[in-house]
Amino acid sequence: PAKVVIDEVAGVIVMGDNVRISQVAIAQGNLTITVQETPGVSQPAPFSQGQTAVVPQTTVNVEEEKGKKLLTLGGAPSLKSLIGGLNALGVTPRDMISILQAVKAAGALQADIEVM
Repeated sequence: PAKVVIDEVAGVIVMGDNVRISQVAIAQGNLTITVQETPGVSQPAPFSQGQTAVVPQTTVNVEEEKGKKLLTLGGAPSLKSLIGGLNALGVTPRDMISILQAVKAAGALQADIEVM
């Protein structure tokens, strides 16, 4: 299973590349984070052996109130892409740790969290 390791004292977050996030909305301080998942359809080419499948289309929006910055991450978001977006907005490691713990508590983080 996927795992996220957090060192709260040092403010360190370590994660694998396979950590995914389900649909969730978070508000912390001046940030609002929304992860939305919409089902899409993947159609095989005509006369092929493939099967039609429902695939999730996921979007992550991070909005900062004071500067009205907006970051959108398309595709199936990984935790790595969300953390990268939060870094771009200047979110501190302590706030990221709180956000990750809240996402896990809401059942939207598809990984185990180990706090050191």
